Amino acid sequence: MLTLSDSLSQRRQLGRRYFMQIGGAALGSLALPMLNSRQAQGGGARSPVTGKSVICLFQQGGPSQLETFDPKVDAPAEIASVGGEIPTSVPGIRFGSSLPQLAQHAHRMAVVRNYQTNTGHGGVAPLVSKQLGDASIGSAYARVAGVNHPETGLPNSMFMIPQSIDGDQKTLGERFGKFDAVGGLGKAYAPFVPGGKGPLQEAMNLTLPRDRFDNRRNLLKSLDGARRQFDAVVEMDGLSGIQAQALDLVLKGVASAFDLSKEDPRTVARYDTSQYYNPRLWSYAGDKTRNNIPWYTAHTKTLGKMLLLARRLCEAGCGFITIHSEFVWDFHADSNNVAVAEGKQLVIEPFDHAVSAFIEDCEDRGLSDDILLVCCGEMGRTPRINKNGGRDHWPKLAPLMLYGGGLTAGQDIGRSTRDAGEAVGVPQTPDDLLATIFHTLFDYAEARLIPDLPTDLKRALASIEKNPGVLAIR
Repeated sequence: MLTLSDSLSQRRQLGRRYFMQIGGAALGSLALPMLNSRQAQGGGARSPVTGKSVICLFQQGGPSQLETFDPKVDAPAEIASVGGEIPTSVPGIRFGSSLPQLAQHAHRMAVVRNYQTNTGHGGVAPLVSKQLGDASIGSAYARVAGVNHPETGLPNSMFMIPQSIDGDQKTLGERFGKFDAVGGLGKAYAPFVPGGKGPLQEAMNLTLPRDRFDNRRNLLKSLDGARRQFDAVVEMDGLSGIQAQALDLVLKGVASAFDLSKEDPRTVARYDTSQYYNPRLWSYAGDKTRNNIPWYTAHTKTLGKMLLLARRLCEAGCGFITIHSEFVWDFHADSNNVAVAEGKQLVIEPFDHAVSAFIEDCEDRGLSDDILLVCCGEMGRTPRINKNGGRDHWPKLAPLMLYGGGLTAGQDIGRSTRDAGEAVGVPQTPDDLLATIFHTLFDYAEARLIPDLPTDLKRALASIEKNPGVLAIR
C-alpha cells in the first residue's frame, strides 16, 4: 500500500530507493506488464486499438426476451408478454411494457431478435469465450491494448460489481463462473475490479493522517510534490518501465475517475435507481422470503451508478468494462427467485431507467460514437410461463440490445418465432457478438504486428476479423 504522510512528504526527500520500494515491493506482487512494445515505445507507431470503449452490461440469470425487446402480446396467455407491450420511437417496433424510457430511444439502439446462446444454465458465456482460449474478453483486450492506458495509467480492462459503488452490498463472487478468466494469457491481464480484492486495489489506496486527508489543498500539494520528485528520479536514475507505470497509476490522479462526487448532482440523481428498492415485492407464500434478496437489493441500489461510473472511466481512457448486476434476471418464481410480474418492477424497470439515463448522458456529451454499450445475459427465458408465474432457463433465444459505438441507429435485426422461442433462419451467436465488440475495439492491421502476442490469440483475432459481426456499420 502506498503511504503519503506528513513526515514523508515534508521531512524526507523521496529518493530513488523509496520509489523502487513502491514500484517493486509494494506493487511488485502485481506484476503489471507494460503496454505492448509498439505502444510503450511510441516512435510514431500506430496503436492496435481504435480508441473506442465497450461496456458490457451482463444480465446474469437470463433476461426474458418476451418482457424486454421481443414481446408477443398476441400469443396465448401462457406465453404472452406479462403486462403487454408499448410502441417505440421506431414505427412497427414494440417493447415490453416495463421499458417505457428505452422505448423512446429505440431509434438510437440496435435490437437483435434472433440471438441464441445455446446455454441453459447460469454461466460466464459470452464474457468468457472458447475462441479466446477460455479467456475473458476483458483479458484479451488488455493483452492487445496493454494493462494500463499509456497517458492516464488507468486500467484498460475492468470488471464492475455492486461493491464498486457500495461496499456494503454482497457479491456472488465466482459462484456461477470465473468472469475474469485469463486462459493462457497470464494473471496479470485479469480485469481490474474496483471495490474488489487484490494487490492493485490495495496499492491504489492512499493512506494519510486524518487531518491531512481532510485538507484537500494539502493532499493535492503532497501529490504534486511527489509527482515532481518522481519525474526527477525517472529522468536521473531511470526506474524500470513496470515500476514507473505502477507508480503512475496512483500519482497521476486516476482515482478521480472513480469519484462520483465530481459529477453534477443532477446527473447522479438522473442515474440513481435506488427508488426501485421495494422489499414488499420479496414476500413469498405469506411467511417466506426469497434467498436472493441481497442480489435484488444490490441491483436496485447500484445499477444506475455503476453505469455512470463506467461512463466516467471510459472518458478517462478505459477500453473495456463489464458491469455485473448480480443474479437477478432468473425469474423462476420459486423460493429463491421472483416471478415475472415482480421481476418487472424489481429488475426490468431499474434497467430501463439506468440504461436510458446512460443513453441520454452519452448523447448530451457527444459520446455516442465513442462508447458501445452491450446488454445481454447468458441465456433467455422459456416462452411458456410456469405454474408459479415465472419463466425458466431457455438456451434457444435471448435478448440482445446495443447502443452507440458508431454502429447503432434504430437497427432491428433478425426475427423470432411467434412464441419467441427460436430464431427464424440462421441465428446470431456469441461469436457474432464477440466480432462486433472486437471490430469496435481493435485495429486488426496493427494488432497483428504486436511481436509478442501469443500465437493462439493471433489466430483468434484472424478468425474473428473475418466475421462481419451482429451490426451493420454506419
